[in-house]
Amino acid sequence: MFDGPFDVFALIIAIIAFLIAIKSSNQATELRRRLNSLEEMFSAQRPVQPPPLMPVWEQAPAAATTTAAPEPPPLAPEPETPPPPLTEDASSPPLEADTEPGAPPPLPAPAPGLEERLGTRWVVWIGGLALALGGFFMVRYSIEAGLLGPGVRVFLGGLFAAALLGAGEWTRRKESISSIAALPIANIPAILTAAGTAVAFATIYAAYALYDFLVPATAFVLLGIVAMGTLAAALLHGPALAGLGVVGAFVTPILVSSGKPDYWALYIYLAVVTAASFGLARIRLWRWLAVTTIAFAVLWIFPGLDIEQVQVAPHAFHAIAGFVLAALLVVCGFMFGPSMEDGEIEPVSSGALGAYLFGAMLVVLSSAHADLALIAFTLLVGGTLFVAWRAPAATGALGAAAATVFIVFAEWAVRANPDMLVLPGGPMPGVGPVATDSAVTLHLVTAAIFAAGFGVTGFFAQGRSNSAIIPVVWSAAGVATPIAILVALYARIAHLDRSIPFAILAVLLAAAFGAATEALMRREERPGVATSIALFATGTLGALALALTFALEKGWLTIALALMSLGTAWISLQRPIPVLRRLAAIFAAIVTARIVGDAVGTTPIFNWLLWGYGLPAASFWGASIFLRRRADDAPLRVVETAAILFTALLAFMEIRHFATGGRMTAAPSLLEFALQVCITLAMAIGLERLRLRSHSIVHNVGAVVLTAIAGLISLLGLLILENPLLFSGVDVGGLVFNLLLLGYALPAVLMLLLSYAVAGHRSVAYANTIAGGALVFALTYVTLEIRRFYHGPVLLYGGTTSAEQYTYSIGWLAFGVALLGVGILVNSERARLASAAVIALTIFKAFAVDVWTLTGVYRALSFMCLGVVLVAIGWLYQRILFRRQIAPPPVAPQTGS
Repeated sequence: MFDGPFDVFALIIAIIAFLIAIKSSNQATELRRRLNSLEEMFSAQRPVQPPPLMPVWEQAPAAATTTAAPEPPPLAPEPETPPPPLTEDASSPPLEADTEPGAPPPLPAPAPGLEERLGTRWVVWIGGLALALGGFFMVRYSIEAGLLGPGVRVFLGGLFAAALLGAGEWTRRKESISSIAALPIANIPAILTAAGTAVAFATIYAAYALYDFLVPATAFVLLGIVAMGTLAAALLHGPALAGLGVVGAFVTPILVSSGKPDYWALYIYLAVVTAASFGLARIRLWRWLAVTTIAFAVLWIFPGLDIEQVQVAPHAFHAIAGFVLAALLVVCGFMFGPSMEDGEIEPVSSGALGAYLFGAMLVVLSSAHADLALIAFTLLVGGTLFVAWRAPAATGALGAAAATVFIVFAEWAVRANPDMLVLPGGPMPGVGPVATDSAVTLHLVTAAIFAAGFGVTGFFAQGRSNSAIIPVVWSAAGVATPIAILVALYARIAHLDRSIPFAILAVLLAAAFGAATEALMRREERPGVATSIALFATGTLGALALALTFALEKGWLTIALALMSLGTAWISLQRPIPVLRRLAAIFAAIVTARIVGDAVGTTPIFNWLLWGYGLPAASFWGASIFLRRRADDAPLRVVETAAILFTALLAFMEIRHFATGGRMTAAPSLLEFALQVCITLAMAIGLERLRLRSHSIVHNVGAVVLTAIAGLISLLGLLILENPLLFSGVDVGGLVFNLLLLGYALPAVLMLLLSYAVAGHRSVAYANTIAGGALVFALTYVTLEIRRFYHGPVLLYGGTTSAEQYTYSIGWLAFGVALLGVGILVNSERARLASAAVIALTIFKAFAVDVWTLTGVYRALSFMCLGVVLVAIGWLYQRILFRRQIAPPPVAPQTGS
């Protein structure tokens, strides 16, 4: 029916199908052989128990059998030895007749050797393939040599195909009336029949494509008959023919070309092929055949979808027909499908319905949401709910149904279309299309049907199954689908602007979910109900958050999601459902990945950042308090991480807003770096104190991370990039109260406090490193403040005089002495060591710098003061810190008179 086939395509398809079928037959039969060996080992030791009820798709592997009828008993059985019981597979080796009940079980049969493989398997496979290729090569030779005319060639090809088919049937019947069982992995009748069908395919195709003996319609019908006959013969000859038949049936429309495709004829033919293939798969319980048929059927959805005018009706018919056939014959526990134990989700049953839902969704999207396509899609979604309600094995299809519904409405929402029914502030008459617009009306009706269908069935499905997963799937689909549809409609109609009508709808949806939550709480305990209660409770919070989002500005969505995390944590405290803790963490993670709106404003502190980051931070801290009352687990740690992150973001963003005057993209400054270091150090101190009470790993790691961030900003920002003595010509301000006090003195004090906060609780090296940073910043402040005294508010420019150089030495020396005094008063070894470091630096400066740069009285005073201080320090150490006690003289021993 479609153009573009080449003359050897049929040969390639036949060979590939032939090899695939043989491979699948080999694998399945090898599994059957191993199972039979295990049954023989244990049959003599225990009575045979009936197997538990399992999905029938798994009970019978695709084993090749030579006949559907049971094998007749031997011609002359011995009267004293009853014949062994027949197994399900005719190829199973019977038990030995002389096996005693008390004898040990026989060992499994040894694996066949190389000679047995050559003689019983490989030669048969190669022979069948050689027969098929022989037919093709004979036709090719006759064409090249000009021996026979086209008509005779086609006739001989058909005669050869008929001969192979007859030989296959004769050998099958011969084996069925003899006592010789066919070897399943090298089934001669099946291979002869497969070769005959391959030759028949090639002959008909040659008559059509090479010689124009057949019109397209006739060739299509004949190829279809051969394919259907091959499927029918698979009932007798096993899966090899089934694989060849299903491939040939679905490839036939490609082989037959037509100038104008007739989609109705195509899809009616495919419906017949699908029904035959599903029927064969159901009779023989071949899972692989059902899956292969579904895959081919879904692939046939794509032809014609890429053209501008999609023929919706035949495509919709194909999706509906395949869905109905899958529901009737494939879904376990529904109508004619295989039986299955209640309470389990069977993948083939769910996947079959989901595959045709996917096809129907493609038709809707490619046809630009045509009315007929949307109606057909709605019917399939409703059919999925009905089938899943009656057959729990297909419950997994609910996820596919919910996903395709969301994709359909989401695609409709983002499609460029000026259907704006609601503008900011509510609906405005006379703007945008009217509410009776057909596309919008149909989507609103289908949206209401979907939301009600999923929500109502998701609620009433609770308690109907003894399985825990099935009610959870129902409730998840019942909660997620209405919310997703509401969001898609809001995006499409309101264009993500404020909309009071959508906010009212969200509140009504939250009320419905809340009522469902309370109703389920009053029911008796059933499998999966606890998780379903949690899902409906989460849906309540989600709908309320959406109501807030719809009624307010866009940026409030971040706040709404953060409040959802807080509310979920509080509900988990009232209703101890484990899943609620994880949902609170999920909401926190979603908010963390979201960016606050750009309408910040210019007002310091009290601007949008305070709401966009402050409220989520407060919500996460509150949620962490609620969650910590029950356990310290992964959800709590996620929420605590979000709390720390949003607190830090609030601080950094507010600092940047304040330092730049609202210009969030401006370059950083000394003021910004100074404030960031101070706030980060303060938060690190707070977390160090908090972790001692909470013993939280998040607080522990968070304190270390904030300390590292403060150190990085201090080093790169304050000491290098914005250092007013190196690169920055910033105006530091007044003589005492200036940026130097904020950027260097205050960080030094905070670092010192942080070092004492971690002392005794972390490693000594960690605390000493922070204390060393405090010393560096304190000394830097002293140096820069002296520079400010001599050079004014801009420190970068101007030379250094001898008086200034002398003042640096005196200032450093005084600072070292002050540290020593503090160390003596509070008995702090750390302060005394810091004093020693500063004085050592002063000594180095005196001998490396002052001796060369100072002149006159300044040089003398520098060394004199240094000497006096050093002597005084030595005296303090000798007399006060390390005073040596003079031992009293020994008392002479008294002697007796």
